[in-house]
Amino acid sequence: MSDARAPLPDGDRSPARPGEIPALRLGHLLIDPPVVLAPMAGVTTPAFRALCRSFGGGLFVSEMVSARGLVEEGAGSWELVPDHVAPRPRSVQLSGADPEVVGAAVALLRQRCDVDHVDLNVGCPVRKITRHGGGAALAARPDLLGAVVASAVRAAGDIPVTVKMRTGLDADRPTHLAAGRACEAAGAAAVALHARSAAQRYAGPADWSAIAELVEAVDIPVLGNGDIWEASDAVAMMAQTDCDGVVIGRGCLGRPWLFGDLITVLNGGEAPAPRRLGEVTEAMQRHARLLTEHYADFGGEEHAMRDFRKHCAWYLSGYPVGPDVRRTLAQVATLDQLDDVLGQLDPTAEIVEGGERIKRGHTNGPIKVALPDGYLDDPDELVVPDDADVMALSGG
Repeated sequence: MSDARAPLPDGDRSPARPGEIPALRLGHLLIDPPVVLAPMAGVTTPAFRALCRSFGGGLFVSEMVSARGLVEEGAGSWELVPDHVAPRPRSVQLSGADPEVVGAAVALLRQRCDVDHVDLNVGCPVRKITRHGGGAALAARPDLLGAVVASAVRAAGDIPVTVKMRTGLDADRPTHLAAGRACEAAGAAAVALHARSAAQRYAGPADWSAIAELVEAVDIPVLGNGDIWEASDAVAMMAQTDCDGVVIGRGCLGRPWLFGDLITVLNGGEAPAPRRLGEVTEAMQRHARLLTEHYADFGGEEHAMRDFRKHCAWYLSGYPVGPDVRRTLAQVATLDQLDDVLGQLDPTAEIVEGGERIKRGHTNGPIKVALPDGYLDDPDELVVPDDADVMALSGG
């Protein structure tokens, strides 16, 4: 993928090479392959992004950060943002429902860390976000959403602004088509659709037909998200929906090499065979060391290993390692302990049949979406809900 902001040929997508999926153009960025790492709270840290990037190209987005948290210097907010020496392209996802605040946050991101891409979260179903009109709630007010996107686009200048959303608040209140059109009119470079409603959270199958509907409704690129567990799923989604790219979330948990597999398959090759356990443990050790480096100045190895424990279960999903090993890894406190436990495993062990499709990460839902009082009384209302106490939040 190009790290520069050099002009590309006219059109949203670069010319296709024989047997390959075309790259995606977002402003001056060329995303090749057209694959994006979805922001996930507590997961898409700089360490995890670096590990995924080492397996292949794409766009690797930060954890979600509150726009107000950045503007008001909230504790922890700036720690979630790639710094000025981070690898390019530097991509940040913002959450916010106040056009003025979101615009100010984008301006700060340009000044302080020279970002290359800003994504706006209009899909988060978490109560603390939606009850203040942010996340998935914002899509229910397309005029306000348009104002937020337009403010971000003005502040961004030549930096592409994209929007990630869900299909709606629930099955009875779809929002993706009106929201997508509002984003396009406001200058968004692309929209991504997680093909579940906010009420679903992560329960039930993703409705890929909603992605196809959005592709038909807008002229800007559309990226699809939901139920991509293997590289072949991405090909199937793009074929069924005609979307321009894919966003990978839970499918890469414990499987950072999925980005390399996607390059192979999207370029017309055969997907690699499932990794043997030795390759998995190698990735685990690299991941743990990257986390230790990241947390060197705040918590060090102890903090890093506490953070890494949740990843252990994801990496070993589907492998015959036994409950004792899993319990030990759930309490591992040092890199030496991790190496010792992993060194006792059989590197030739294979994943069980169907193991790659074992769901990892969030599986909870459905829920009742929390909204501000009277929020749906007038969907054309432009009054900004009070989000003053939504500060240093990260989410997916």
